[in-house]
Amino acid sequence: MTFCFKLLLTVFLYLGCAVAYAGEKISIVVAGIEKQIYLPVKLAEQLGYFAESGLDIEFLTDRNGINAETELLSGSVQGVIGFYDHTISLQARGKLVKSVIQLTQTPGQAILVAEKSAKEITSLKQLKGRSFGVTGLGSSTNTIIRYLAQKSGVQSNAINILPVGSGDNFINAMMQGRVQAGISSEPTISRLTSAGRATVLLDLRGIKETQAVFGGAYPAACLYMPNAWVTTHRNEVQKIVIALVKALNYIQTHSASEISDQMPASFYANDKENYVLALKNSKEMFTADGKMPEGGPETVLKVLRDYDKSLYGKHINLNNTFTNEFISNPK
Repeated sequence: MTFCFKLLLTVFLYLGCAVAYAGEKISIVVAGIEKQIYLPVKLAEQLGYFAESGLDIEFLTDRNGINAETELLSGSVQGVIGFYDHTISLQARGKLVKSVIQLTQTPGQAILVAEKSAKEITSLKQLKGRSFGVTGLGSSTNTIIRYLAQKSGVQSNAINILPVGSGDNFINAMMQGRVQAGISSEPTISRLTSAGRATVLLDLRGIKETQAVFGGAYPAACLYMPNAWVTTHRNEVQKIVIALVKALNYIQTHSASEISDQMPASFYANDKENYVLALKNSKEMFTADGKMPEGGPETVLKVLRDYDKSLYGKHINLNNTFTNEFISNPK
């Protein structure tokens, strides 16, 4: 076999593999892609970091984290951009998934009280008998309010917890009086507070506030995938993680205004100035490098165990719920 023929054969095989590889679509669902807690995903896409990876990735959006989890379990998607607590609750049900990169170290959310109820609800205890809005039953917002209510001496079943979604749906539920309070993220928080339509009862955007409430870092937004898929698609996972790490680095090295300039105008909800201010005030929620915050998994497990009966008597191996491997080996 001549050298030229060997060379042509090698090139042919390489190109053939590349075409086949490029044709493998990876679907990832985001629990509300317009939410600032998930900003690194859209930012990485806008900056071309995913395109650089050579992967064929499609991002779907579902504003309810529990729906995103269901899509993952059905096999219709390969990953979820959602909250880390799902990896623990799923393990309790015998489903092994893990966070391959941690995007935030706080929930990035706040408990809001509607303007009309501000005088009657000045503490978590006063949520008793009230209607409270969450994105969905079984969602991370539902997890947090149930834990905080119980911590304040109020049984969660004493609160009328309603699934109202996020964004405009959440705002409408509050404005129409269907809920007197609720938990949401940016830019919804600032849209309501800047217009004087709601006040913040409890802030979970900052690091200090989060540690005061939960007793430590509370890892939230992440990319979680089935452990089996991660094992058999290590190269793809690595490339996705690299793109998201680049986005996290961009957030650390650029102003809120510069970051916002990269986002689609539709994300601003017709108020870019407010969007920029909201991001400026909550940028610290993002991790610097994508690593799981030390002690974070233990904090989340404690929160879940305090009220979630599905975890009672269950052994949870936290080492199977996350990995820093793809962060520690970026190449």
